[in-house]
Order: sequence, then C-alpha cells, then structure tokens
Amino acid sequence: MKLISILRQTRAPETRHSAASVTTAVALAVLALAPVAVSASGAQASYPDRSISWVVPFPPGGAMDAIARVLGETMSKELGQSVVIENKAGAGGNIGAGQVAKAAPDGYTIMIAANGMAVNPALYKNLNYDPIKNFEPISLLAAVPNILVTQTTRTDVNSLGDVMQQAKANPGKYTYASAGVGTSIHLAGALFTYTGKLDMLHVPYKGSGPAVSDLVGGQVDYMFDSITSARPYIESGRLKALAITTAKRSSTLPDVPTVAESGLPGYELTPWFAAFAPAGTPAPIIDKLNAAMLKAMDNERVKQVFATIGAERIGSSPSELKTYLADETAKWQKIIQETGLSVN
Repeated sequence: MKLISILRQTRAPETRHSAASVTTAVALAVLALAPVAVSASGAQASYPDRSISWVVPFPPGGAMDAIARVLGETMSKELGQSVVIENKAGAGGNIGAGQVAKAAPDGYTIMIAANGMAVNPALYKNLNYDPIKNFEPISLLAAVPNILVTQTTRTDVNSLGDVMQQAKANPGKYTYASAGVGTSIHLAGALFTYTGKLDMLHVPYKGSGPAVSDLVGGQVDYMFDSITSARPYIESGRLKALAITTAKRSSTLPDVPTVAESGLPGYELTPWFAAFAPAGTPAPIIDKLNAAMLKAMDNERVKQVFATIGAERIGSSPSELKTYLADETAKWQKIIQETGLSVN
C-alpha cells in the first residue's frame, strides 16, 4: 500500500515530466520500504534475542509435558535463549491452541500438539482456530503408543484375538475405558470397534488415572491406555498387555504384538506429538527452530527421558509434518463421520 500511495502522490499531470516523475516515485518507494525490509531481515538474523514461550495445551505431568520440557531445556543451550514451558490446559487442548493461533508470528510463541490437531476439526463443531490455516508446522517430535490392557486375573483373555472373539459372541457386553471423549485413548478404542465391527461400550473417565484404577479393580474390561502410564501396572503384574496400537512394535515392550499383526490388518493409531508456530512465522525462523529440535532429539538426556516415558523419537521437516497433518485430518474426519463421535 505504501508503494501505490507514493506513486499516486508523485504522478505529474504534465506529459513531459511523467517518465521522470514515475522514476523518482519508484526510487522514493524503494527508499521508503528499505528500512522495513532491513528491519525484518535483521530480526530474523538475530533470532532469538529473548526467551521463547513453548505452550503445552495440557496439564503438567503427562507425556506431552515431559517431551516439551526436556526438548526445551536442551534447545535453550542450542539457541542461546530460554525456552519457557507454559501449560494452558482445557477443552482437549483447544484453549492453548486457540491462544497460540492468535499469537504474533515472530517465533517467540510455539506449541506442542498431539493427534487433536487432526481430530478436533471433525470432533468439535465450533473450534476458534483452523489447524491447517492458523499454524506453521515445525517438526514431528515423538510417538507414544497406546496399548490394549486388561486385568491379569482374566485367564480367558491372552490376546487381541480372544478379545474380538468374545466381543463378537456377546454384543454390548464388554466395556472399554478411556481418559475422556476425544483423547487418543478413546480414539484407539473407537477405531478398534469400528475396524473390527465390534459392539462394545465406551466408558469415559476424567483422566487416565481413575480409568486405570477401575480397570485394575475390574469395573471395566479393557482400555487402550498410553504406554507411559500403563507400563508400571504391566511390570508390577496388575495388568497384562495384549496389543500395541502403532504400525510397529514398541522398543519399550518389544514382546507385545501390534493390533494389526494380532488379527486386525490395517489397524493403526499412532499418538503423536509435534511442534507448531502461528501462521505467518517466517521460514528462516521455522527452519532454525526445526534444526534446534532435531539436534535436541539426539541429546543423550533427551533419549533417556523419551525411553523412560516410552516415547519413540521421530523428527521431520516442516513440509513432512504439513503432509502428515493433512493425511491424518482426512483419515479422522472419515472415521468420526462414520462412527458419529462428537463432543458438542
């Protein structure tokens, strides 16, 4: 708009001066815009020159929070500025995501997100942000598999095949717990019953803790819990693992087969975590953040924390994450439409 305005103001009415006037106008326009271009370029070159806020749209203590904290700590050393974790929980991650979507696109506000970025557009009718349009992808970070578990005392169930056989023979009898509607734990169960054409009752809880407690106590039959929270119960003998939801077996529990290889070909749900920035964040800044994240994932402390929580390191380019998010969004839109899942 500055260039158009200057040209209009300096355009001479006399024909004999028009060429010179236009030339002068263009020169003035370039001079006027030059400080802006230099300023933007300089800001990108010096980035970061202050602390970066990394928003975690869920409460502290979970796998997402642990991943952001250990990566942020390591990235701080690489970038020369603090990466400060800010937990902004609520509405399945939508409160934090909505705030980041409206933040300045300068690289000083970023967010860690999970499957909800692909699922929520179909699950929630009134989102205040668009996961595709309002964010710039930075990198995939990690995957933390869900695992189908049941009580150790159930000697009649020792495989996913046993679960499917019993569920088909007794429609509506068996239950599966979740940490709440729309969580990856719920979606894993919904995808299982949808793909296997099974009639099982979903029992949502307010968090994984109370759900696992009731599962151990026998109030519910099954649960696709996060491997992070399920592993202590498996190792203590209170729960037994039947199948992993990801396409490949987990290095944390390598003896547990995948759902797909256990009798349900084509099943795959990978609870993933990725980093995003507000739309419009300059590419050089995105690239710098991407490089810092990828380098951090090779750090020994990061590897140790990831192994402790059962997280598989991934890493990607921004363009790879963009493609992955689009594919996941299309996949879950179809599943949610066909299953009728909704939260509002």
